[in-house]
Amino acid sequence: MLKIRFQRTGRINDAAFRVVVVEHTMSPKSGRFVERLGSYNPKTKVHTIDAERVTYWLSKGAKASDTLHNLLLKSGIIKGKKINILPKRKILAKIEAEQKSAADKAAVEAEKTAPVVEAAPTGGATPVAA
Repeated sequence: MLKIRFQRTGRINDAAFRVVVVEHTMSPKSGRFVERLGSYNPKTKVHTIDAERVTYWLSKGAKASDTLHNLLLKSGIIKGKKINILPKRKILAKIEAEQKSAADKAAVEAEKTAPVVEAAPTGGATPVAA
């Protein structure tokens, strides 16, 4: 399966990206790609993408990465909805935290409404410290 994704280029702390078509089993750092479709500089937000070739590869069954999909939507090359690119574990952690806080609130409310039961004194003798 072919993918359209970014390939990192540039120096340390000064990234730039190529937009390339690659086989999904190839590493992004291997340098081997089927076709170069454009470039993207995240610092200046400048991107040059060959829209005709992107639509060609998408029609042939290539899938765009999530980040590139959102960039293609932004530039008007494709239509659809944006894809959430946040890591799922952060989203799950946020949901779990919300559920935990809701459970804590419910427990506090249950304590307030629950009747208070006093312990009955035992009839036995009290222990004496030696």
